[in-house]
Amino acid sequence: MTPLALWPESARAGLRGVLTDIDDTLTTEGAITPDALGALFRLQSAGLPVFAITGRPAGWSEAFALSWPVHAIVAENGAVALSRGDGGVLQRAYLQDAATRQVNFQRLQAVAQHILRTLPQARLATDSPGRETDIAIDHSEFAQLDEAEIAQVVTLMRQGGLNATVSSIHINGWIGSHDKLEGARWIVREHLGRSLDDELDHWVYVGDSTNDARMFGHFPHSVGVANVARFVPQLSHLPRYLAAGERGAGFAEVVDALLAAQPTA
Repeated sequence: MTPLALWPESARAGLRGVLTDIDDTLTTEGAITPDALGALFRLQSAGLPVFAITGRPAGWSEAFALSWPVHAIVAENGAVALSRGDGGVLQRAYLQDAATRQVNFQRLQAVAQHILRTLPQARLATDSPGRETDIAIDHSEFAQLDEAEIAQVVTLMRQGGLNATVSSIHINGWIGSHDKLEGARWIVREHLGRSLDDELDHWVYVGDSTNDARMFGHFPHSVGVANVARFVPQLSHLPRYLAAGERGAGFAEVVDALLAAQPTA
C-alpha cells in the first residue's frame, strides 16, 4: 500500500466520482463525524457524485440517504438502493423481485437460526429488523466473536447456500450473485446512465475491511483508511493507497487530496 501523500496529482485530477463504504470509513464510533460530513458536502459543491455502498440494512440506511449529501446509498451489499426523489421523498429500488425476496427471506431466517443454535455465543446484529435481503451476525459492534468463531459463522452461512462476507462489525450472508461491486455497477447505471467498468480510472473507492477487498482489487484508485490495517492479513486485495487518518478523518483526507487536484474553472 502506497501512502496517500504519494497519490499522483495527474491521477487525482481525472477523478469524476467517489464510491465509499460507510462503517468505520465514513463513520467513527457508529456516527458520521463533522470532518467526514463536511467532506461529503465539499464533493457535492464540486459536482462530484458520491455513492455509499454498505452491508448495513435498508432500514438503517433510510435516514442517511435522505440527510447526507450523497446521490444514493446501496445497502445490504448491493441488493437495495435508497435515494432522495423529487420533493425529498425516499426512493427505494431492489435488484431482486418481490417473489424472490420473499422466498429468500425464509431461507435466510432458517440459516440464521441454525447459526444461533450452533454457536450460542453468537448474536444477530442489532439492526437485523431493518434487513430485507440478508442476515448479519455481530462480531465487533455490540457482541464479540474471535477469529475462529467468525470463520465458523462464515462456514455455516456458506453451507446453508449463502454468500458470506465479513465487514468491520458484522458477518453478512445473502442469496444471489450481487456484492458491493455489482451494487456499484447497478447504481451508476441507474442514476448516471453510464457503465462503471468503462470509466474505472475516473472513480475512487474508499473502504476499510475484508468486504471491501473486491472493490480494492477492481479499482485502480482504491484507498484504505488507516484502520484497514486490522484486516490486512485477511484481505485478498489490498487498497492501492493508504490514508494516514482513521475512519472519517481518513475519508476527509482522501476528499481533500481529490479536490486539491481538480481543475479550476
